[in-house]
Amino acid sequence: MQIRFQNSPKETSRMNTAELRENFLCENLAVNGEINLVYSHYDRIITGVAKPVSAPIALPNNEELKADYFLERREIGIINVGGNGKVIADGQVFNTEKLSAVYLGKGNKEVTFESDDANNPAIYFLMSTPAHQKYDNAYLTKEGATPVNLGGIATSNERTIYKYIHLDGIRSCQLVMGLTVLKPGSVWNSVPPHTHTRRMEVYFYFDLPEDQRVFHIMGEPTETRNLIMKNHEAVISAPWSVHFGCGTSNYSFIWAMAGENQQFTDMDPAPITSLK
Repeated sequence: MQIRFQNSPKETSRMNTAELRENFLCENLAVNGEINLVYSHYDRIITGVAKPVSAPIALPNNEELKADYFLERREIGIINVGGNGKVIADGQVFNTEKLSAVYLGKGNKEVTFESDDANNPAIYFLMSTPAHQKYDNAYLTKEGATPVNLGGIATSNERTIYKYIHLDGIRSCQLVMGLTVLKPGSVWNSVPPHTHTRRMEVYFYFDLPEDQRVFHIMGEPTETRNLIMKNHEAVISAPWSVHFGCGTSNYSFIWAMAGENQQFTDMDPAPITSLK
């Protein structure tokens, strides 16, 4: 498990491309037969991907956690962006299809990930946060996530938002999680941009063709930087940072947040005209 420490706005503004990628970009996550995790000191989240192929993959108990098992003091949200599979938590089986979500509360001791077809494996994006209270395990399909259509073709951001883990959906201790699907011809995400100093956020891009890229914008609104990202990469967004982007084709992305509150609408606008 990689460890990432926090960075201030001042030092981030002075980073070159390699340093930005080293601190904020999470690469090589979706590897066949592996689970790859990144621990960030922003709200002590753990994010990553499990990609089981021919054999199950167990959620490891990393030494850095100093716990008897991974979810002893944590909760986790899981979204499948690949083929059908199973998430098994202490014997409870969740059959997952593409864009379905599983929430596991703290106290689940044994968690494994499986694929139904090795030729079309499941790809599980994971986001885990510390938890001081136990909530029930839950499962939700994308159809049950109250889809909301936003944007328009005139602004190149026609999209559908699916909310899974939030105050009016699957309940959690502090995790907020969902995804956005951009329609063909739309390329901009999260515009107009915003920050929320009460919460950090992770974006995980998927369904992006291998020969296309997303230009992810980060940094303070008046001191922006960019990361060029490919399919199945994640980016850690500091609470003080904007997080929006533009692709060379349409794509989808998971957004996952942790912090002081779970209000989806708690945002500090950064108008387009204020960006530099």
